[in-house]
Amino acid sequence: MTFSLVARSADGRTHGVVVASKFLAAGALVPAAEAEIGALATQAHVNLAYRPQGLTLLRTGVPAADVVAGLVAADAEREHRQLGVVGASGPGASWTGPACHPWAGGRTGDGWAAQGNILAGPEVVDALGDAWLAGAALPFAERLVAALRAGDEAGGDRRGRQSAGLLVVERGAGYGGRSDVLVDLRVDDHPDPVAELGRLLAVHTLLFSRPDPATLLDLSGAVADEVATLLTALGHPVAGDGPEAALVSWAGLENLEERLVPGRIDPVVLTHLRRVAPHVPAPRSAN
Repeated sequence: MTFSLVARSADGRTHGVVVASKFLAAGALVPAAEAEIGALATQAHVNLAYRPQGLTLLRTGVPAADVVAGLVAADAEREHRQLGVVGASGPGASWTGPACHPWAGGRTGDGWAAQGNILAGPEVVDALGDAWLAGAALPFAERLVAALRAGDEAGGDRRGRQSAGLLVVERGAGYGGRSDVLVDLRVDDHPDPVAELGRLLAVHTLLFSRPDPATLLDLSGAVADEVATLLTALGHPVAGDGPEAALVSWAGLENLEERLVPGRIDPVVLTHLRRVAPHVPAPRSAN
């Protein structure tokens, strides 16, 4: 009923799971992950106990293949289960029970495992794996969604579409630096859930990604003047000591606080500010 990919970043710091299915809220059941430990996907006739048990085994350093072997060996319903696991290092591992509805199977490589059941055919899992390998230049979460999109375009769940989910973990990379959950997005019931998941990830990236230090602009001179004008037009008047306090106030209302840097401004924030402010003539460049 599901196709999924579990994966690890090249540096081993980030782990994630992406999943789609003709099943309500697959993202609530399938994925589990722990920062710098590993990730897993339990599907077909889902065994939710695999999630805590698998992470416990990974936490003790058990390789992914042995985690899969241990979980299914202890499960009387293993013939109906499907499971993908990736650890802190080494190749991923996958299990497809012989009683899973066809087409069902998996493919693994260094740091990833792709699997699915009730699929249009093996081309779905091949597309997942190939897109993951081809997407090394993409940010990790975008790479997972691109792989899922490739599997969906290859036929996906042969019964149709309903839900999708994305879970990404990295130590201290969550909101405010106080969580390891970098991304946790679900599309529970939608006619095109993979596309909707991609849209949600784009919004998440805008709101919650940390700014690139190399692109930050000093909040001074012409930049500060423009920001002050835009904020004033939005009803956030600027005090005599500069626009920073008003910028913090406005950004909090726009949910952009994760992109704030004292004394500087993220170009992404400035672009959004320009877009939402009432029309203000652009500052003239000096000739």
